[in-house]
Amino acid sequence: MVLNRALAPLVDLVFPPRCPLCGDAIGAQTGLCPDCWSDLIIPGEPACIQCGRPFADGTPEGAICAPCLGQPPRHDGIAAATIYNETSRKLVLALKHGNRIALAPLMAGLIAPKLSGVGPDWLIVPVPLHRWRLWKRGYNQAAELGRQLARRTGANLAVDALVRRKYTPSLGGLGKKARKRALTGAIAVNPKRASLLKGANLILVDDVLTSGATSDACVSALRRAGAETVVIACFARVLDEVSVRPKRKTPGTEKSRAPS
Repeated sequence: MVLNRALAPLVDLVFPPRCPLCGDAIGAQTGLCPDCWSDLIIPGEPACIQCGRPFADGTPEGAICAPCLGQPPRHDGIAAATIYNETSRKLVLALKHGNRIALAPLMAGLIAPKLSGVGPDWLIVPVPLHRWRLWKRGYNQAAELGRQLARRTGANLAVDALVRRKYTPSLGGLGKKARKRALTGAIAVNPKRASLLKGANLILVDDVLTSGATSDACVSALRRAGAETVVIACFARVLDEVSVRPKRKTPGTEKSRAPS
């Protein structure tokens, strides 16, 4: 860490800091320019006490959103750093499809404040990739976020606690029911990690929460393994009431649909 700080001026000289989204000059290698920061939507209070869905100002404390009333969630809350919009979409796709692993510390740094109370007695579990997709991409973006969150919270990382037993097509563009069908039987607990999960307090990490089908499949597997608490942590959460209108492309992030 000391060596990194000592070399920072030289790195900045050779590679002047630029905003990873728009390319404008910034003060440090990590972060966004003021305009891009201001375009992020950070969810706050008031919010649903079960899933954290933001409410309009003036909503009574302790309110529950309609989706949670209609179907109570099996998880113990959603910690979302941002609401999915054009700016967060670019960051998600740059990390996921643009090989921009260096964005993971920035994105995890925005998730971590939503995880107050998480410490060494918690376990971080990334949403798994199928081995063929992992081989093709070279990394699991959820695992990269999980590593950074473990450093920030002191929680332990169980990168292989869940496995993807079945290769599924890209879920982008599929409806909630179609996503659920595609994921049936796809995600399971790694037998080698089953004892670690029993009675554990878990943070299930993913880059983006879309319909919830993937996280539901993961939560179900973790509950069957005896997990005590399962909180979902993500960088961006897709909400139907927030529309996403792509304006311009960022190199390496040409896909426009919400990622799976």
